Amino acid sequence: MTNSPSTNRPGTDPTDTLATGTATLSAARAGRREWTALAVLMLPLLLVSMDVSVLYFAIPAISADLAPSGTQQLWIFDIYAFVLAGLLMTMGSLGDRIGRRRLLLIGAAAFGTASAVAAYANSPETLIAARAVLGIGGATLMPSTMALVRTMFTDPGQRAKAIGLWSGVMTAGIALGSVLSGVLVQFFWWGSVFLVNLPAMALLLVLGPVLLPESKDPRPGRFDWPSVPLSMAAVLPVVYGLKGIPSDGWNVRYVVAITVGLLFAALFVRRQRTVEHPMISPALFRGPGFAPAVVLNLVSSFAILGSAFFTTQYLQSVLDKSAMEAALWSLLPSVPIGMAAPAATALVQKGVNRAYVVTAGLVIGAAGYGLLALAGTDSLWLVLTACGVLASGIVMVISQMMDLALSAAPAESAGAAASLLETGAEFGGALGMAVLGSIGTAVYRHSMPSSAPAGARETLGGALALAGRLPGRTGDVLAAAARASFTDGMQAAGIAGAALLIAAAVLAAVTLRKIHVKAG
Repeated sequence: MTNSPSTNRPGTDPTDTLATGTATLSAARAGRREWTALAVLMLPLLLVSMDVSVLYFAIPAISADLAPSGTQQLWIFDIYAFVLAGLLMTMGSLGDRIGRRRLLLIGAAAFGTASAVAAYANSPETLIAARAVLGIGGATLMPSTMALVRTMFTDPGQRAKAIGLWSGVMTAGIALGSVLSGVLVQFFWWGSVFLVNLPAMALLLVLGPVLLPESKDPRPGRFDWPSVPLSMAAVLPVVYGLKGIPSDGWNVRYVVAITVGLLFAALFVRRQRTVEHPMISPALFRGPGFAPAVVLNLVSSFAILGSAFFTTQYLQSVLDKSAMEAALWSLLPSVPIGMAAPAATALVQKGVNRAYVVTAGLVIGAAGYGLLALAGTDSLWLVLTACGVLASGIVMVISQMMDLALSAAPAESAGAAASLLETGAEFGGALGMAVLGSIGTAVYRHSMPSSAPAGARETLGGALALAGRLPGRTGDVLAAAARASFTDGMQAAGIAGAALLIAAAVLAAVTLRKIHVKAG
């Protein structure tokens, strides 16, 4: 591993020793400047993660103002995540070549400009285009912030704490995005959900050049432009297919999209293994623990977003909470999340083998899914507890896997390593919603009475809409049956999720047992 000279500071020199005995580093401790810089980096990270969910409550107001078609509305909502996922690997590799700070500042300028355009968009087409540029900016910001953390904090103990904070802020942003949009739309116009990005991006553009060190690969080689369309062709069809399956089932177009994406993924991997200067060096996966870290990070995203598919619907459609009430209730499980990553980091720094901490996090996550499998149709506190337990365990895993992957990757490849983690997380989240959503939907359809109308046997939302149009007790009976059937599906998904996390815990115990990072 190579440390960027621009990040070295005078101080003690703890060693970061891998159990394989292949590398020993002298690491300088970060001071107030680096921690202040980390605080500045947290602002764009928070906003980028919030933008995934910030339109949840703004869509009705946007629809009333801009009158988008059904297809345009879907693109307004989804284009950000699609572009973000498709460009993460490209931007991570580009940052390693031109400089992570430079790419971060370019992305911040693009993100801020696109936010202003989105806020005052006067047509669906303009808003879709602005959201696409927001996705481009987000794809530069996420791997750049993680890579800069890797290069600013060369001491392994401090780096672990910084990455723990990074993980907590990213997770909190997704939860806060929907609540913030609800509050802003209630008191202001829908464009305000985009304008909140401007002060943070302006602050980053002012303070970034002063506080953030520049770092890049000193010998990057030629940028492999053909890998850019190959990577996008690999990622976008798969994400599109996986995102469509939970709502529409295994439609042939989604199966074709996933198949096409996997074929391009094979071509992308082949090019990375044969080209002289690959976008993503295969050597990254030879770093101790890097490959297991990417896989377990993917599984973690699978677990978090797979459960969210059910819990958000449960709060609104089963417990009949308003969208705002559901969003506020969903903040409660976020309270223990803030303590989970620091607790995991503290255990590792006290000498507990990382394999045990990660395994424990996965078992805790499995327990959360187990609680979800016990929920009935009136189990608010049980479901909230399940969400808190699940998320706390998974955040323990995510923080440790990010630290392990970035520690195993050479500093000059930090951007590429960060982009792989983030791309894996995007895949994992989409896969979790597709697989667990399909299980829940199948159980729902099987549990619904055969006498129910065909439309009611498809989805809970369809059943409740139909029940609202039926007279008296007939509608109430149909709604009660639909809620019970959805809860049955959630229970089945809880069992499947618990089984997956137990299997992942076994994998972690086996693959990580001999990989130990000793914090200085």
